[in-house]
Amino acid sequence: MKQASHIAVLDDEVDITLLLANYLQGHGFRVTQVHDGRSLTTLMGTDPADLVLLDLGLPGEDGFSIARRIRENWRCGLVIVTGRGDAVDKIVGLEVGADDYVTKPFDLRELVARVKAVLRRLTPEAPAAPAAAAIASPDRLRFAGWRLDTAARSLHSPQGEEVPLTGGEFDLLCAFARHPGRVLSRDFLLEQTRGREAAPFDRTIDVQVGRLRKKIEADVDDPQLIKSVRGAGYILVPPVSND
Repeated sequence: MKQASHIAVLDDEVDITLLLANYLQGHGFRVTQVHDGRSLTTLMGTDPADLVLLDLGLPGEDGFSIARRIRENWRCGLVIVTGRGDAVDKIVGLEVGADDYVTKPFDLRELVARVKAVLRRLTPEAPAAPAAAAIASPDRLRFAGWRLDTAARSLHSPQGEEVPLTGGEFDLLCAFARHPGRVLSRDFLLEQTRGREAAPFDRTIDVQVGRLRKKIEADVDDPQLIKSVRGAGYILVPPVSND
C-alpha cells in the first residue's frame, strides 16, 4: 500500500492549522500541525515532511527566514500560504525557494490541487515494467558537462557534485534539456512547470530562470547556458545528449 504523503502545516493561528489538517487528512494526507519555526525544525529532524505549508506572518522568526532554512537543509515541497498578497512578497517567496504561493483567503480545493501538483513534480514515477530499463538512457541527459537524471530527479555538475534544485527549478531545467536549441516562450515554460494549476502571478517565470542560472551558470551576469531572447523567451544553448 502506498504510504500517505506527510504534510507539515506551519501557522501561528491554531484555527487555521486545524482547518487545514482536517481537510488534508480527508484527502488522504498525513498532517502535522506546528506553530513556530523551532517546532518545524524539530519535526523535520525526527519525522521529515514531504511538503511544508508555510505562513509568512509569524511572530518571532520571519517566514522567509524559515523558508530559506528549509531549502538549505531538506528536500521537500514548500508552499507559502499567507495573507501577504503583494507582488513583491510573491517574487521573494519564489526566490527563496517556494514551489508555489497561495494567498489568504483561499479555496481549500484549489490548495489541495496545488499541493498535489507540487508532490507530483517531486515524486518520480515508477517504471511501468522491467522493460523500461532498456530505454532508461533518455532519462539521463548531458549538456556542457552537466548530468541531469530526470528519473532520479538529480543534477550533477561537471565536477560530479550534486546540485540541489527545488521542484520548480528541476522541472524548468528538464523543459530546457528536452528542447535544446529552441526558443521557449514563458507561457510554454509555465505550462511545463506549473500546468493547469498556474495562476496569473506565475508569469514571473523570469524569477525561476534567475534562480536556476545562479546554480548552473559560471557568471549569472553573462549566462552562457540559458540565454534570454528579447520578446520571445529563453533558450538552452549547448547541445544535449543521452548519457
